Amino acid sequence: MFERLSVEETTRLELLAWRVRNELAAAGLPVVAPGMDPQLVGGAEVTIDRGADAAGGVYVGWSGSPRLRECTSRALRLRRPDDPALLHSARVADAMVRALRTVLSSAGLTVEDANDTYRPRQLRVVSRPDPGAPPVWELREEESASAGRETG
Repeated sequence: MFERLSVEETTRLELLAWRVRNELAAAGLPVVAPGMDPQLVGGAEVTIDRGADAAGGVYVGWSGSPRLRECTSRALRLRRPDDPALLHSARVADAMVRALRTVLSSAGLTVEDANDTYRPRQLRVVSRPDPGAPPVWELREEESASAGRETG
């Protein structure tokens, strides 16, 4: 029987996923918003597995553009294993997962390979920085004070 995480643990994971999305957006990467139709967008995808088991947690992966995904789907449908779109798509995904790891690690998050057959080329976000540590991109006190003087 599938067991869900507690409300407290789910809230913790939602906050972690929020932090991951914000760090990736602060780096300038496109981030797929939850609930968006994947046919319309590509970019970093952050998901939460709410299962109360070893697979539960926050995961991040890369989704290429809808056009690149269509090219790879067509190659698979037509059984063309030598189609350049397949190799290119795999290389792009590998490069972007390395970039996601670098960005998130630099932001103080702990990430590891998902090591899950159902999550190829994805990372699992294990922990975030100390909750008291603000993100490097957060508005600083001196910035808000100077902004108030400029408008006044």
